[in-house]
Amino acid sequence: MQHAVVGRTALRVDAIEKVTGAAVYGVDVTLPRMLHGKILRSRLPHARILHIDTAKARALPGVKAVITAADMPGIPMGFMDFVRESWADCLPLKSDKVRYRGDEVAAVAAIDADIAEEALDLIEVEYEELEPVYDPLAAMAEGAPLVHEHRARNIAASLTMGGGDLDEGLRAAERVFEHTFSTQAQAHCCLEPRQSVIRPEPDGRLTLWASTQMPFILRHELAHALGLPDSRVRVIKTHLGAGFGSRMEMHCIDPICGRLAQLTNRPVKIVYDREEEFVATRTRHPFRMTLRSGVKRDGTLTARHFSVVVDSGAYLSQAPGVTSVAGGLGLALYRVPHTRFEAKMVYTNKPYGGAFRGYGNPQVTFAIESQMDIIACELGIEPAELRRRNANGPNETTPLGHVITSCGLRESLDDAQGRGSASLGPALDAARPAAGSEAARSNGRRFTRRGLGLACLFHVGGGARFHGDTDGCGVILKLDDDGSLSLISGAGDLGQGLATVQTQVAAEELGVPLDHIRFFSGDTDLTPWDVGIHASRGTFVAGNAVRLAGRKLREKLFAFAAELLEADAADLRAADGRVFVQGAPDRSVSLAEVARAAHYREGGTTLMAEAFYDPPTQLPGRHGGNSSAAYAFGTHAAEVEVDEETGIVRVVRLTASHDIGFPINPQGAEGQVEGGAVQGMGFGLMEEMRFGGGTTLNSNFLDYKFPTVLDVPEVTAHWIITEDPEGPYGAKGIAEPAIIPPAPAIANAVYHATGARVFELPLTPERVLRALREAKRASPK
Repeated sequence: MQHAVVGRTALRVDAIEKVTGAAVYGVDVTLPRMLHGKILRSRLPHARILHIDTAKARALPGVKAVITAADMPGIPMGFMDFVRESWADCLPLKSDKVRYRGDEVAAVAAIDADIAEEALDLIEVEYEELEPVYDPLAAMAEGAPLVHEHRARNIAASLTMGGGDLDEGLRAAERVFEHTFSTQAQAHCCLEPRQSVIRPEPDGRLTLWASTQMPFILRHELAHALGLPDSRVRVIKTHLGAGFGSRMEMHCIDPICGRLAQLTNRPVKIVYDREEEFVATRTRHPFRMTLRSGVKRDGTLTARHFSVVVDSGAYLSQAPGVTSVAGGLGLALYRVPHTRFEAKMVYTNKPYGGAFRGYGNPQVTFAIESQMDIIACELGIEPAELRRRNANGPNETTPLGHVITSCGLRESLDDAQGRGSASLGPALDAARPAAGSEAARSNGRRFTRRGLGLACLFHVGGGARFHGDTDGCGVILKLDDDGSLSLISGAGDLGQGLATVQTQVAAEELGVPLDHIRFFSGDTDLTPWDVGIHASRGTFVAGNAVRLAGRKLREKLFAFAAELLEADAADLRAADGRVFVQGAPDRSVSLAEVARAAHYREGGTTLMAEAFYDPPTQLPGRHGGNSSAAYAFGTHAAEVEVDEETGIVRVVRLTASHDIGFPINPQGAEGQVEGGAVQGMGFGLMEEMRFGGGTTLNSNFLDYKFPTVLDVPEVTAHWIITEDPEGPYGAKGIAEPAIIPPAPAIANAVYHATGARVFELPLTPERVLRALREAKRASPK
């Protein structure tokens, strides 16, 4: 079907204000009489708080407030407490003990940031040091120090899920493969650091300006932490300097800032420095995974069993949600009849994990897709063919209850393999010398082997019912008498282009020119409700809400236009700011004329419509459930060069083939794939938070390695168009899927090039060299 606006690249609605510097980010918010806050953090990884003396800090000129846990309501916070109250395990300011280097102990508000910083140095804290524990396996041992005394063996939570009969599936297997894989803590590296700006209002309410992905959830969390009803808090979402999941949940900074504002009766602003951004926000959860798979000699998978240990860090945060999503999606990547996923989430005295783009799926997919290549090699089956034989298809239901409607997995395999220009066979002699002469050279390095690898993905693409029993989004459309349209949406833009997609949908439905649409979002007092932007749900859920509201408004619009044109409303169409009679374009009327006709009459009305779209899904449980109304599929092919002397891996090319359903804004979708692929490459090759004695050793952009422009290879995105029946114009989500396959694709390419299998991420030169030595020892003489 031909569309006028959707399916075409459109100028981003926020482009002008961003390139001119007019866009207001959270760190830009400045208010009259504003104070500046700072937070005192523990320098010990595990200690009991015996006494805090704030007298000297309070006496410093310019200090307006100093607070400790005694000044807070004492209500613990936790993103997953809606599932289980005991999962709220973190106080904004710690009262009994600190559990990692970075825990919040006290806070100051002063007339400027320098005085606030000076005041922190005057706060005296007496501790009783306790033995720390950093490794999750050691933390589960009998007699290990307890991070939280009420959790035996430091097991914060556990999860078992699956489908079929695992024992039956293993009995049916002719080969059983078992391997252990590990992934690391990864930092979000948002350019804008975390901030909180809170103003107390004359009526006692609090207004928070925040770079947040979930304004309404943040409102509830902040109100709860301060002992207030939700109605006493207003959240205004600013532009975001990146999110990647880190802006989903409330952090301790917000209730601390709120309490300082209450006590001083002045606006307070707290902004993290870069070290705090690394230490005091969240990370991707490290996973240790033992994966056992049963398979027949023809490559048919019969069983899959995951045993997982998740390093939660000092607090639980979103570990249960991340682990549940990892299990549910990981077990459904391929058609496997008998599955089980068993996981333990473990406390350690380290910074704690939270939401990160992909939400657990990159970790388990690294294990699955690495093992798929191992199986292919052992059975003598081409890796792509092994995946085809076990691939899901359209109109299937997985053993865990995922209802697959559209599915382009096989097509993406064919496309990525073809564009990767390689057979990708299992034989090691398929690996070849790097391009050029005897060895290619890059930046003085000698790359001696070149290889290619594949990895597939399965992810939510039509919403994600994980945060309570809702996944809905509300939208209001209002046609003004100048013919322009106000689009007021609960779903805000995180920088990924969602505002543009929503305006394109509205323009398509109502015929309003794109530059005649004004987009508003992100104010909990004014905009409709939305659960928040996460899980690649924005285009699907908000797009459907806009489309529903657009069709309601179009019906009203055509009723008035029919009077003006003396025509049947069923014969009308809208385009380019006008309503016309189909087949007689000379009989037309402008949208402005129709809007004025609705206004200037007895019993007139405003041309408005609202809609709320909640996908037809269900909360997943132990035995699964259809948590998304559509699912995203795709395949990445990575071409790498390996220097066998140094272990350095260089990615030459990433080819990304995605079942996107239908690209509403192709250029925007391409940007999401390119950014996600590079972020996934960083996860696979270099990004790793390093710890020593509980200290974060690389808490800055100098020491924390992530891809720069010198590392980024050629990335090409290609679409598999499947037009999902539930998606707006057939569209599905794309923001998260692109980060999932790069790491295993790169690991498989390294194996294809060298015969060395790396089981632990990232693939640092040291780990690659170690794997090369092990491969040489294992190879026959």
